[in-house]
Amino acid sequence: MSRVKTMRAHLAALDPIAIEITDESARHAGHAGARDGGGHYVLRIVSAQFSGKNTMARHRMIYSALGEMMKREIHALTILANAPDEI
Repeated sequence: MSRVKTMRAHLAALDPIAIEITDESARHAGHAGARDGGGHYVLRIVSAQFSGKNTMARHRMIYSALGEMMKREIHALTILANAPDEI
């Protein structure tokens, strides 16, 4: 399974209404994290679970859902996380 598919599977725990993951790893070739195998991604996610939560809490929820992937497979993650009423 590709990393993006694995990320989607983990993030399913947040019941996303919309999710878009862009792999920008190729743009960072030669970067220290990329050499070690970690990818660079942009995540756009909309979930009702984010309602009433600040940005830091939303990011923690995402990091928690991704779990072990954050240690090796993901070197950099740009996050745009919204509740449904914010889009």
